[in-house]
Amino acid sequence: MTQGFTVSTALHRPAANPTPIKAMVVDDSAVVRQVLVGVLNDAPGIDVIATAADPLLAIEKMRQHWPDVIVLDVEMPRMDGITFLRKIMSERPTPVVICSTLTEKGARVTMDALAAGAVAVVTKPRLGLKQFLTDSADELVATVRSAARANVKRLAARVTAAPLEAEVKHTADVILPAQSGRALAQTTERIVAIGTSTGGTQALEEVLTALPRVCPGIVIVQHMPEKFTAAFAARLNGLCQIAVKEAANNDRVMPGRALIAPGGKHLLLRRSGAQYFVEVLEGPPVNRHRPSVDVLFRSAARAAGSNALGIIMTGMGDDGAAGLLEMRQAGARTVAQDEHTSIVFGMPKEAIKRGGADRILPLGAMAREIVTQLQ
Repeated sequence: MTQGFTVSTALHRPAANPTPIKAMVVDDSAVVRQVLVGVLNDAPGIDVIATAADPLLAIEKMRQHWPDVIVLDVEMPRMDGITFLRKIMSERPTPVVICSTLTEKGARVTMDALAAGAVAVVTKPRLGLKQFLTDSADELVATVRSAARANVKRLAARVTAAPLEAEVKHTADVILPAQSGRALAQTTERIVAIGTSTGGTQALEEVLTALPRVCPGIVIVQHMPEKFTAAFAARLNGLCQIAVKEAANNDRVMPGRALIAPGGKHLLLRRSGAQYFVEVLEGPPVNRHRPSVDVLFRSAARAAGSNALGIIMTGMGDDGAAGLLEMRQAGARTVAQDEHTSIVFGMPKEAIKRGGADRILPLGAMAREIVTQLQ
């Protein structure tokens, strides 16, 4: 966003796109509603058709005009956001973006919302509204656009059983310069690198909960704001047979454990002798993301080579497509999720298009593919 941005007070405005995304904002804070409406209505191709201070008012308005995407707070009066979300997903599945606070409680509730069918999470504007407009407005718009493309029928079935152009789009070179040649396979220990974005929280839960205790070490990048990844990892740790934790610098990658990149930081795979460990570091966003799947995959290509399995799953955009190709060229086995089971078939599609995937599999086959990496 440029400086001097002013919040729009009108809900409706002429749409730049003949078929704009119809959005609804549900939040009990009038100030937050105003900010979110202003950001979304200033974005080409998005039209906020209604706002509501609580879910009961939202239900009344949705009977008149059903939105394409709902931006939802989770802690509200009269009916909480989780109950409202479950009602939507059971009656008429609709993409929902959770707008949550960067607190421990907010993170826990947000994980419940993602498990109930929300497709993505963005951080809520705090007191520094000018800073939000500078730092997070583009993320909000990109997330709403991504959510509008989500395969909600697939998402609803799972629950019940892109982006704005930035001024500079960095590649993985800014974090880890490219090198030619294959990695030296000086160890027989196998690892798995997974990258995902929109719809990935549900996809990762399905894959990781299906894994036995004995499986290769796993490193994961899931596009998610900082503060939320720790709660996400803790939730998965309580559901899975394997151990799951938010990665910390120098954590060892070991069998039976998955490490998830912390939000706001890049995750790299390194090797010392016959052992793998991770490096967590700052740096500019790559493909507009931090953590970036491309960064993880490039580091896996270099550190593990043919001892690695690379998996790219549901998500919008192209992050990970170049890195998966590098993994394949380094001798790794590589897999892309198929279109039918992807919530958003963006990242896998781009990886397939570039020749990075040697196999295309449905989500239900991923756990078995990971287990075979031990063989």
